[in-house]
Amino acid sequence: MSATASLPMTPPAAVRPAEPALAVQLRRVERRKRLRALALTLPLLLFLGVTFLVPLGALLVRAVENPEVAETLSRTGAALALWDRKTAPPDAAYAAMLADLTAIPETAQAGVLARRLNTEVAGARSLIMSTYRALPMGVGLSPAQAKERLLNHDPRWAELPYWWAIAKNSSRWTPDYLLASIDLKRDAQGHVVRVGAEEAAFSDILLRTFYISAVVTLLAIVLGYPLAYWLSTLSQRRANLMMILVLLPFWTSVLVRIAAWIVLLQTNGLVNRFLMFTGLTGEPVPLLFNRLGVVIAMVHILLPFMILPLYSVMKSVPTNFVRAAVSLGSAPLAAFFRVYVPQTYPGVAAGGLLVFITSIGYYVTPALLGGPGDQMLSYYVAQYTNVEVNWGMACALGSVLLTATLLLYVVYRRFAKAELSLG
Repeated sequence: MSATASLPMTPPAAVRPAEPALAVQLRRVERRKRLRALALTLPLLLFLGVTFLVPLGALLVRAVENPEVAETLSRTGAALALWDRKTAPPDAAYAAMLADLTAIPETAQAGVLARRLNTEVAGARSLIMSTYRALPMGVGLSPAQAKERLLNHDPRWAELPYWWAIAKNSSRWTPDYLLASIDLKRDAQGHVVRVGAEEAAFSDILLRTFYISAVVTLLAIVLGYPLAYWLSTLSQRRANLMMILVLLPFWTSVLVRIAAWIVLLQTNGLVNRFLMFTGLTGEPVPLLFNRLGVVIAMVHILLPFMILPLYSVMKSVPTNFVRAAVSLGSAPLAAFFRVYVPQTYPGVAAGGLLVFITSIGYYVTPALLGGPGDQMLSYYVAQYTNVEVNWGMACALGSVLLTATLLLYVVYRRFAKAELSLG
């Protein structure tokens, strides 16, 4: 072996210093790419933050915020802080009530206070407003004199339920809206109890919302699966043409489609005329202003949301798998259900989740096509927002819908991960 061969191979001195410089240059290029990608996505992130995250946070805060009584009757709340809520309120509470009502600058603000207390106990609105309009009742009154003036004006000031409502809502933050959205409430002592059977409604409404959404999702799967499969078997040109027909409802207003269904499903509509013409029924079938009409219209509106995920998954499934199963002796129908259908489960899950989540937030379709017993939870969110003007209750119901949606998505993710791990 020569002396030259025994020496270790080392790169030239001119090459060694270039390696760190090259690594630094590569890191700079990668950093520029990341910054460029962040700059491109930053407008979208800002848009989502302003239009989605901020309103969502405001909704969650408003569901537990209770400013009407706490800000307006601050002195009265402080006077009732140590009240046992069993005996008559202290005389200082009457004096504080007079001072707080006198300090209200506008009638509109008094109306907001009265409306809020009226949601707790019937008659509070008239009590607060009549007392506010009767002010002033005197200056420099002692607590005993303030109590006497209020009782002389309206004897209802001696009734404990009105003071219970004020004491319970004297804090700026309250769980009452969220409790009411699941048919619970706080009693006079602050304990959480279930509302009476005649008052309980939101649990049934929530179950009705999930039931209607589940029925719509199941029918969308039953109708959308064969159609998506047929589209996946067509040539690319024909499939694109048929997909335009599937997407055509997206270009039509929801109200227009609902109006069309009203025309079709009414007593003298085309559907009933066809049923009577063919002899299937002897008289018109009630298809409007009931749950059947709601389900029909919702399935029609949401069917494209089921077809699109199914079609995208089915196009990626190799067709030779089924042919191979048939060539090995399996019956064609058994090969379809045992080989082809399991490979489309991700599309069924994605489409079903999309349809179900969209269904539980529906408002317009049940409101126009359904009866009183077919309204979903979103209808009552709109009712409390536009009619009752009770933003706290509306936000609490919206929070229930949001929580249900997030839980559903978490369950879906768990099942999807379990399926991937098994696969």
